[in-house]
Amino acid sequence: MSKRYTITAALPYTNGPIHIGHLAGVYVPADIYSRYLRLTGNDVAFICGSDEHGVPITIKAKKEGVTPQDIVDKYHAIIKKSFEEFGISFDNYSRTSAKIHHDTAQEFFKTLYDKGEFIEEVTEQLYDEEVNQFLADRFVTGTCPKCGNEEAYGDQCEKCGSSLNATDLINPKSAITGNVPTLKQTKHWFLPLDKHEAFLKEWILKGHKKDWKPNVYGQVKSWIDDGLRPRAVTRDLDWGIPVPVEGADGKVLYVWFDAPIGYISSTKEWAARVGKDWEPYWKDKDTKLVHFIGKDNIVFHCIIFPAMLKAEGSYILPDNVPANEFLNLEGNKLSTSKNWAVWLPDYLKEFPNQQDVLRYALTANAPETKDNDFTWADFQARNNNELVAIFGNFINRVVVLTDKYYHGIVPSPSEFSQIDDETLAAVKAYPDVIASSIERYRFREASQELLNLARLGNKYLADEEPWKLIKTDEERTKTIMFVALQIASALATLSEPFLPFTSEKLKNILNVSSSDATQEHRIENSWNDVSTKNILIQAGHQISKAELLFSKIEDNTIQKQLEKLETSKKANEIANKKVEPQKETITYEDFAKLDMRVGTIIEAEKMPKANKLLVLKVDTGMDIRTIVSGIAESFTPEEVIGKRVTVLVNLAPRALRGVESQGMILMTESADGKLVFVNPDDANVSNGLHIS
Repeated sequence: MSKRYTITAALPYTNGPIHIGHLAGVYVPADIYSRYLRLTGNDVAFICGSDEHGVPITIKAKKEGVTPQDIVDKYHAIIKKSFEEFGISFDNYSRTSAKIHHDTAQEFFKTLYDKGEFIEEVTEQLYDEEVNQFLADRFVTGTCPKCGNEEAYGDQCEKCGSSLNATDLINPKSAITGNVPTLKQTKHWFLPLDKHEAFLKEWILKGHKKDWKPNVYGQVKSWIDDGLRPRAVTRDLDWGIPVPVEGADGKVLYVWFDAPIGYISSTKEWAARVGKDWEPYWKDKDTKLVHFIGKDNIVFHCIIFPAMLKAEGSYILPDNVPANEFLNLEGNKLSTSKNWAVWLPDYLKEFPNQQDVLRYALTANAPETKDNDFTWADFQARNNNELVAIFGNFINRVVVLTDKYYHGIVPSPSEFSQIDDETLAAVKAYPDVIASSIERYRFREASQELLNLARLGNKYLADEEPWKLIKTDEERTKTIMFVALQIASALATLSEPFLPFTSEKLKNILNVSSSDATQEHRIENSWNDVSTKNILIQAGHQISKAELLFSKIEDNTIQKQLEKLETSKKANEIANKKVEPQKETITYEDFAKLDMRVGTIIEAEKMPKANKLLVLKVDTGMDIRTIVSGIAESFTPEEVIGKRVTVLVNLAPRALRGVESQGMILMTESADGKLVFVNPDDANVSNGLHIS
C-alpha cells in the first residue's frame, strides 16, 4: 500500500561548495532512500534548500568585501547545479532568502509568540566595542568549557560536538577584530525547552524511538538527562529574517530557528509549482517525516525543532532522524578553511560522467556507525575491483554474447534446470533483502547486497559456461543466456537508488527504459516486479549494443588527486608555521668567531637504531672529519655522497650515540618546505647568502 513520505536533507550553508563529507553524511543516503521509496510506489516529497542566514556567511562577506546577498547568490547557484549534475533527486531545492521562506518563518514565529510560547529576557551578551556589534555564534571564538578545544565557536565546539552559547566560552575573542569582548545588555526572545522536557522524555525516551540509531538516541538522551534550558530564538544582526513583533528593531530570527522552517517553506514552494496541497506532507499523521542530517545537527532536529513543532500544535513530528557520523579524508578531518576536501564541482569536472563511482564509494564506506576515512586508493579499488570487475564485467559478458549469438534478440529458453530455477528464485529474493537494509537506513549493507546480485550473475555464467556449450548444445545455451538477461534486467531496476546514471544506461542497453513510451516492448520494471514477475525481459525482445558501464581508473589519475591534497597540506603548513622570535643580538666579533668552510661529503651511512641520524665523512679541504647530522628522514646515504656543503668547522665536538660529531652541516628550507643544503654552488639557496 502506498504511503506518504516527507524526506528532508540538511540545508547546506551557502558559504562554499559541497564536498564529499556532506555527500556521505547526508545527501547520498537521503537520495538512495527517496529513490527507493518512489520505485516502490510511494508518495514522496524530497525537500532541501540553501541555508542563507548563518553568521559564517556574513563573516565571509566581510572578508571578501561584498554583501551577504552576493555570497549566497554565488554559492546557491554553485550548490544547486552540483546537486543536479550529481543526480540528487530533490523534488524541490529552495533557499531561505526567498520571500516564501521569510513569510513562513515570520508566521511560525508570530504563531508561537501569540500563544505565549516564548519568554522575553534582557541578558548580557558579548559585544565588540570597536565595530559596535554584538557577537553571535561564529563572530566569537574561545576555549570550549567541556573539552578544552581552544578554537571553539560561540554556538558549537566542532571538536567534541557540544552545543554552546557564546558566553560559555573561556577566554572569548571577537572573530571580527580579535579584541576581547565586553558584556552588554540586550533583549531577546527564548524558546523554553525546559517547558517541553516532559513531552520530549515521553516521546523519545519512553516512546518508540529506540529504533533510532544509537548515536542519535544516545546524544539526545544525554541532552535530556542533563536538563534542558531556554534557547534564544532571536539575534542582534543586520542579516537575516526580521523579528515580526514590536520592539524588535535590529533583531533577526536566530538561524537555528529559521533554517528548519526552510523545510516547510520549500515544501510549500514545491506544492505550488506542481499543483498540490502542501499541508498533508507536514500535518497528516499518516505521513512519515524523516530528517537526513550529520551528527552535528542531531540536537536541533531531535530536540529543538520537535519542540517548535509541538509548540505550534498542528505539525507532525519526525519518525526518524538517521544521522551519520563524520567522513575524514586521507586520515585527516575534512576542513573547508584548510582546503582539505574533495569538492563536488571539482570532482564533476575532473571525473566526467563518473558520478556513480563516487556515489558508490561513499555508500560502500559510509560513516553510518563511526567516523570513516575516504582515501583515493579505496575509491580506485572500489571502482576497479567492484564496479568494473564485478558489475560491469557481468553486464558486458551478457550483452556481448547475446549480440554475438542472437544478434541482440533475447533467446527463447528451453527447459529450466535446477540451477536455473534456484538462480531465478535467488534473483526474486533480492528486492526484499535490499529493501530491508534501506528501510533500516543501512545503505552500506544495501549497496553490498546489490553487488552480490552481480556476483550471482558472474558465478552463474562461470559455472554454466555458455561460450563452451554454444558448440555442443545450442538449446541449453539459449536458456543460460535467457536467465542471465533476467539477472541483468533485475540489476537495471535495483541499481537505480544507488547508481542512477548506470541504471539509466543499462536500461537503454537492454531497451527496457520507459523514456520513450511510443516504442513497443520498452516497459520498465518496478521494484516490486523484480520480486513478483517470473520474466523481466521477454524472449524475442531486441536489446542494444554493448557499452561499458564503468571504466578503469588508472594510477596516474589518482596520483594527481593525491598531489592536489599534498599541495593543500604544504600550504597549510606554511600558513600555520610559527616563526621563531629573533634571538639575542650579537656583535660582528661574535659572528667572526664562526669558521665556515665548503666541504664535500665522501661517505655516509645510517646511524644504527636512530631513524633521524646520518653519520657523514666530510672533506673540508683541511681535513676529513666525522659529522653526525639529523637529516636521515629527508635524505638517503646514497643521495648525499658527493654533495658540496657548508660546514661550521669550529663547533665544539659532541658525542651523539657514541660517535663524536666534529662540526655542523648548515641546512635551510626551500620555498615548498623541503630541507636543503646551504650549498654555494646552488643558486636556489645561495642567492642572498653572504659569508665574509
